[in-house]
Amino acid sequence: MTTMKTAIVTGASSGIGLGVTTALLEHGYRVVANSRRITNAGTLTPSANLFLVDGDIAHPETARNVAETAIRHFGTVDLLVNNAGVFIPKPFTDYTTEDFDRLVSTNLAGFFYVTQHVVQQMRKQKAGHVVNITTSLADQPIAGVSAAIPVLTKGGLNAVTAALAIEFAGEGIRFNAVGAGIIDTPMHKPETHEFLKSLHPIHRIGNVSEIVDAVLYLTDATFVTGEVLHVDGGAHAGKW
Repeated sequence: MTTMKTAIVTGASSGIGLGVTTALLEHGYRVVANSRRITNAGTLTPSANLFLVDGDIAHPETARNVAETAIRHFGTVDLLVNNAGVFIPKPFTDYTTEDFDRLVSTNLAGFFYVTQHVVQQMRKQKAGHVVNITTSLADQPIAGVSAAIPVLTKGGLNAVTAALAIEFAGEGIRFNAVGAGIIDTPMHKPETHEFLKSLHPIHRIGNVSEIVDAVLYLTDATFVTGEVLHVDGGAHAGKW
């Protein structure tokens, strides 16, 4: 008999997070899905294998609630997908204090608190996997796309992915990241798609299913840790 695994997905009410959550359920996972107002989003229906938790994942109490919900109802946390994030592109000198605080809060605090709680549980299990959704811009900036503070935060996630992969390798816990290009989600209006295609050598934007495939691959590839898997149409490779 195969034991069902448990996953936590943040930013799960739409876009990449929704796609990952749906795929994990289809692959037999039990899932705790979080976003600020996920119970009212109408995109996921709670079930015996799916719990929805409202709240800002950047707040310590929300992060604790999300982790404790998984442990209380399912007993384990086998996979954490840190997908919650915001992307605010603008010239560096135009960023406001509010912009900076929002980016740091969601992109970094939203990773930090929940990952701490989850890793504590994974250490007890002596197994687990954390996947961080980042951006290929952290490795290869693009002229004309000013996004220094998103790159600062997402690049930090790439760096901490490697650091934690080394720190916890001996305890059976793996850390990987998906360096995403522009993905077709509600974040991007259809009228921007032609321009966004030009930001990738393959000259198209990606699909949510392609990020989902990357998350599933990294989860199944048990000899892979500390990796940033670029799913970006070649944008990380250099100038084109």
